[in-house]
Amino acid sequence: MPGENLSRDEARERAALLSVDGYDVFLDLRSAVGDGNGEPRTFRSVTTVRFRCTEPGASSFADLIAPGVTSVSLNGRDLDPGEVFDGSRIALEDLAAENELVVDAQCAYSRTGEGMHRFVDPEDGEVYLYTQYEPADSRRVFANFEQPDLKAPYRFEVRAPEGWTVWSNGAGELTDGVWRFAETKPISTYITCVVAGRYHYVTDSYTRTLDDGTKLEIPLGAMCRRGLAPHFDAADVFLVTKQGLDFFHDHFDYPYPFGKYDQAFVPEYNLGAMENPGLVTFREEYIFRGKVTQASYEARANVILHEMAHMWFGDLVTMVWWDDLWLKESFADFMGTFANVGATRFKDAWITFANRRKAWAYRADQLPSTHPITADIRDLQDAKLNFDGITYAKGASVLKQLVAYVGQDAFLEGARRYFKRNAYGNTRLGDLLSVLAETSGRDMTGWSRSWLQTAGVNSLTPQVLLDTTGGRIAELAVVQEAPEAHPTLRPHRVAVGLYRRTPAGTLERYARVETDVDGPRTVVAELAGAEAPELVLVNDDDLTFCKIRFDETSLATLRAHLGELTDPLARALCWSALWNLTRDGLLPAREFIGLVLRFAGRESDIGVLQMLHAWADSALTHYAAPAWRETGGQLLAEGALRELRAAGPGSEHQLAWARFFAAVAAAGPDLKLLEELLDGTTEVEGLTVDQELRWAFLEPLAAHGAADESVLAAELARDDTASGKRHQVRCLAARPSAAVKAQAWAQVVEADTLSNALVEATIAGFGQPSQRELTAPYAQLYFAAIERVWRERSIQIGMDVVRGLFPVFQDRPETLEATDAWLAAHEDAAPALRRLVLEARDDLARALGAQACDAATSDRRALA
Repeated sequence: MPGENLSRDEARERAALLSVDGYDVFLDLRSAVGDGNGEPRTFRSVTTVRFRCTEPGASSFADLIAPGVTSVSLNGRDLDPGEVFDGSRIALEDLAAENELVVDAQCAYSRTGEGMHRFVDPEDGEVYLYTQYEPADSRRVFANFEQPDLKAPYRFEVRAPEGWTVWSNGAGELTDGVWRFAETKPISTYITCVVAGRYHYVTDSYTRTLDDGTKLEIPLGAMCRRGLAPHFDAADVFLVTKQGLDFFHDHFDYPYPFGKYDQAFVPEYNLGAMENPGLVTFREEYIFRGKVTQASYEARANVILHEMAHMWFGDLVTMVWWDDLWLKESFADFMGTFANVGATRFKDAWITFANRRKAWAYRADQLPSTHPITADIRDLQDAKLNFDGITYAKGASVLKQLVAYVGQDAFLEGARRYFKRNAYGNTRLGDLLSVLAETSGRDMTGWSRSWLQTAGVNSLTPQVLLDTTGGRIAELAVVQEAPEAHPTLRPHRVAVGLYRRTPAGTLERYARVETDVDGPRTVVAELAGAEAPELVLVNDDDLTFCKIRFDETSLATLRAHLGELTDPLARALCWSALWNLTRDGLLPAREFIGLVLRFAGRESDIGVLQMLHAWADSALTHYAAPAWRETGGQLLAEGALRELRAAGPGSEHQLAWARFFAAVAAAGPDLKLLEELLDGTTEVEGLTVDQELRWAFLEPLAAHGAADESVLAAELARDDTASGKRHQVRCLAARPSAAVKAQAWAQVVEADTLSNALVEATIAGFGQPSQRELTAPYAQLYFAAIERVWRERSIQIGMDVVRGLFPVFQDRPETLEATDAWLAAHEDAAPALRRLVLEARDDLARALGAQACDAATSDRRALA
């Protein structure tokens, strides 16, 4: 990564000097199919950029990462590529007021998901190409000024192998063997896009009559690899797409501005999706090869709507620099759920948001790398790492709080004015705050300072004082606390709910008050005199971003009656709060596991149930005392099998419990049952063991030595697809053998031949919680290798290796000491690399603290 970083100061200086009138980009991708003499490395890229300079005679640079440059011409002058191109930048001297730069380069095909990614489908040999640029990888495909505030229109031309189809942001047509695309609106470099190959392509259309009587027609397309076509439910993708377009047109009062709307589901994708206008790209795992629960369909709909919201928040109006990344990602994350609830069949999506998305935010906001939502982004490496739980989920949570603070009508009217004033431009924080101040009549300065410009998460705890009879509330207050490192106490708009059991045995809300919590202690006067509650739920209905705590009475009620809480959102909030208590070392891990064993079987919301499964597994793996892990694992496996057999035949709950049983199976009889389910000698009524479930059963068998290389080879022969290959690679790396671990380590750390998807699969298989002793020698090797890996590999692969191979399962003080020693000895290492190690260290320290908490309890109390 040397020389590829761009600083904020450099970008600011260049934006003050230059403005871009347009790009013409020609790509010759005919080499993608290869010539039989090995993998093709490069393709031809010819870029013509027309731009102006405010200071004639000044110098600047263009961005390009390429193996070679054939020619460079500036204003008709031929420049020596060897003198002006250093591998990542093209020096531009003596600029004129109006300039034309022409760069003819040999750019590289990618196997890391960055730039022009090339994938060969092992099933049929078809080659598929797609681009992925955020935050700064378009310079791997064509020469440009790679920063979000130098917007310009683009005209793409692509010559592709015969029989291929090519797509880009604008509508295209094939003329004389070249695909020519309509000029785009002014957009940023990172959201331009090209997809090429013999993709399976399905079409539809969206029409709407606008308020002025004009008819809006948007051609719709959806595509995937041919091998996935039998599984592609394009009709549901189009249904959600049309519902989303209706919803955003109803609320934004600004017609979709980018012509067509294609959606490409592509292989080996690093992200969930990317909001390229007119051509959104998604990871192909959103095409389901086997049976999945409604939570998976809801998640896909959320991503479709998230990316669609970007057409306005991010593409139409774009942040000046990555400091204000939240101006697109926080809004899209909020709008994804807002539209899911408002427009689709997924009316309970706010439950998923409260339980799943906010868990990501709570973790991120307690790491040493936490940052304000409006972050300090010094350079591109900082920007890459800030696509995190703060920018997405905390930002979305804060916007939900903002809606409660200013009102939904004022919020949406602010968005409408924001689009109209800043269309095709770039904005900063103040541009949005000014329109919200107009529409709400509120001073947004203090709100912004508290919520957008400070880091850390507050805890809200109820204090209940009863009258002398004990039957009514004398005073109820909410106590707000903040961590010492981030001591800001914020204004919270919250709902406080009071719950008690009914004669029917259910636990239901009988009183609710919305109030503003501000400062260390806020009395909720409206609840004085109410009947004494058994449960007080601060932040009922999930209006704000905070960690919920409980008074002793409420916690005792949840221990005994959590499953009787009838409201699914309230139940999800309580589960989330209990999980935060566990992560914070305030609730023993075995007690959390006990609650899951007692009450998860009653959970109606499938998304919450699957989250509970993940949390219980994590509690056992990371937070339970080592001496109790075997006992806890047996209890979870017994509980999962019991619920699997009790679940309705063919139900999604049955499928969820089957997957969880496989995840925690370790003992001989459990592994034997998995083998029998695979070979069909045992059946669970209604459970279809499809191909995806087969791989889910095979991984624990491989990890525990019950499925060898021949078994996995036979399974790959049964599922000889790209998806099957990824599963097989993960299972191969999971086997409990020193030789296997050495090979996996060498493939990922010492070599650079695996694609990004196979790197990810190998890392996932390498780290197994049941193999702590086997992987112990790699802790020292990890610290010796990561600086070299970061220096030599792409930032995406570097992140995968540094995060994925940290010795998290060597959870003992010595590993913490080794981490501290590396940090002390590498103070000058790349800040982004240090951030990743600091985050991993914090997770390890948290695990050790939680294990100490768990060791101090007893099995009897936790599981009573």
